[in-house]
Amino acid sequence: MLALLLVGLGWCNTAGAQGERKLAVYAIGFYNLENLFDTCHDAGKNDYEYLPQGKNKWTGMKYSHKLHNMARVLAEMGTDVLPKVGCAAIGVSEVENARCLQDLCNQPVLKARGFKFAHVEGPDRRGVDCGLLYNPSFFKVRNVKLVPYVPELKKDSAFYTRGFLTVSGTLAGEHVTIVVNHLPSRFSGSYYRELGGTQLRALKDSLIKEDPDVKVIIMGDMNDDPMDRSMAVRLGAMKDINKVDKGGLWNPWWNVLKSGTGTLMYDGKWNLFDQIILSHSLLNQHGRKDYSTLKHVKHQIFKRDYLFQKEGKYKGNTLRTHAGGVWLDGYSDHLPTVVYLGKWK
Repeated sequence: MLALLLVGLGWCNTAGAQGERKLAVYAIGFYNLENLFDTCHDAGKNDYEYLPQGKNKWTGMKYSHKLHNMARVLAEMGTDVLPKVGCAAIGVSEVENARCLQDLCNQPVLKARGFKFAHVEGPDRRGVDCGLLYNPSFFKVRNVKLVPYVPELKKDSAFYTRGFLTVSGTLAGEHVTIVVNHLPSRFSGSYYRELGGTQLRALKDSLIKEDPDVKVIIMGDMNDDPMDRSMAVRLGAMKDINKVDKGGLWNPWWNVLKSGTGTLMYDGKWNLFDQIILSHSLLNQHGRKDYSTLKHVKHQIFKRDYLFQKEGKYKGNTLRTHAGGVWLDGYSDHLPTVVYLGKWK
């Protein structure tokens, strides 16, 4: 079992004759991979710009570079606290299909850890889906399903977008369900993301009704900041950890964004769309440090120098795969996020 004594973070505890107690720590992450497409056309999908003859001249060489770059980031996520093992599970978005996820897991740095993936093909017109990479040594998958995003208005009956990939499993001997999603884009208007927030809340309620002890983790590219209506009102993910009631949700990213940093930059300003939101059952409130069951320890935006542009007009911005029609051999327009969960060993 993975164990780390978090002395430097003040998370060790002395319990009389029992001496120091060790905290087993698990990292859970999310990363928008920004258009991880293979080079083949998927019937019925508008993936033409990511074909060898398409707009981006998406060749096998570019695809292999993209896989290598994404795998590098995924393998390093969580290593700031857990240098030998990284993340137990990582939700991803903007992945074309299962083949891309398999090719990703076959990259040497991920294959060495035995990473597997969960995925259900969705209805998105471009073909992009969500997936969950996981290390089966730590996270044991029980069930995988795709809960559809359902438009409310009849005029929107043709509005097909990513659903909510719901993966139930066991982490540290406890029932944990991870919901990975990618809410509609900013171009679609706030209504569609608010609707997504409402449906995520209903999904969370149904998971807790089925098992009141389940630990629910909702993650994804929300295309909104923590204080926007889709997150703060419709989903009900709260800023103050001490105000979260049983069955509620805590969004730890409010103050991170308020501090002046985020996960993607637009017009010189940071947004924080890439959120990992935790159910009440994962929280220590009012200063408690009880890790008899899995609880939140800390959270971070994952940063490395290689993820940023070093010069030019966009110095300091994320280093993307493409910009202005030019292949940069970069990573993503988003930065990853990670939460750490702990339980007494």
